[in-house]
Amino acid sequence: MPDRSAQTYEDPYRDLSRAQLDALLAVVRLRDELETPDLADNLRATLRQSLAEAVGVLEKAGIELDWLISQRWVVAERRERAATAGNADLDGSQATLSGFVIPAPPDAEGRFTAYLVPERGMCSHVPPPPPNQLLRLVFEEAWYPQFIYEPVKVSGRLEIDPSQRVMRVVDGPVKMVSTFTIDVTSVEALAPRKAERRWPLRPPSPTAVKVTKADRP
Repeated sequence: MPDRSAQTYEDPYRDLSRAQLDALLAVVRLRDELETPDLADNLRATLRQSLAEAVGVLEKAGIELDWLISQRWVVAERRERAATAGNADLDGSQATLSGFVIPAPPDAEGRFTAYLVPERGMCSHVPPPPPNQLLRLVFEEAWYPQFIYEPVKVSGRLEIDPSQRVMRVVDGPVKMVSTFTIDVTSVEALAPRKAERRWPLRPPSPTAVKVTKADRP
């Protein structure tokens, strides 16, 4: 579902080693600290020594330090677009997708909702997927999985419809940021429904989550 054209971009940080990245972060932090007025002389001397050491690590590797620092917001914008841009060819199409479902309370408009993730455990044991790989499901009628991360196949109209909300998933609140919404017309469980870890046949308690209205561009 990601926009393929956004996935290839120049990222000068990609080839840096862990030590070089640490040195780069140290340079930015130490330069900022040295701008603090009224620093004690001994502390200023210590910071300058640490800065010289970090700069030395990068200069030894032939890295253009100031240019690299100037690129941080440019690269951040490219990474954000790669993670959020949806494939425009899929917008408005009929789609069938498989994944693992996370139940959610109704949205701000009162519609029954859930989320589909590509791997079991995402949003709880591991971080959420990028927004253009997290699918918000909207149902005409009430439907709830029998257990969290139940494998399902859903069909319906796929739409680029950016949204975000904060909801509780297993251990705590998680920010769910999604690029796509699918208006589900059919849903099929892909594995025998288990007796353990069943969700009640009612939505999760609204008091357990904080829901915000969809942020639309």
